Amino acid sequence: MIAQNILLTVIAGAAAAYAGWEFSPSTWTASRVLGLCLATVSFVLWTVARFQLGKSLTVTAQAKQLVTHGIYSRIRNPIYLFGSGFLIGYILLLARPLWLLIFAAVIPLQIWRIRAESRVLEAKFGEDYRAYRSRTWF
Repeated sequence: MIAQNILLTVIAGAAAAYAGWEFSPSTWTASRVLGLCLATVSFVLWTVARFQLGKSLTVTAQAKQLVTHGIYSRIRNPIYLFGSGFLIGYILLLARPLWLLIFAAVIPLQIWRIRAESRVLEAKFGEDYRAYRSRTWF
């Protein structure tokens, strides 16, 4: 799992660096600078959240353990939140605002996945999950 996290981090970082290198200084608009800042901060927090999730990271909704430390002590779904922030920032960095429409079309799918995960966690951890959900955001 650690090797996968490192590989994803390197690939996403290389993609972000490549996008930044192809622009001359005269093309750095406020939108692109905002996109770079949003993508960078979101990517770092997304990476931290992935490491904090540890072996509980799965593609499908599974309840291995209830992770409530680190970023997860404040935000229930930081992978979705910061992954989305990275994508929005990257779209702004590339100056492709119409791609935000494609991103908007994916939001209902992400909401569906979050709800499915929440149901699985509540079924397994019951009151512990409900208490966790009541003291966290998103």
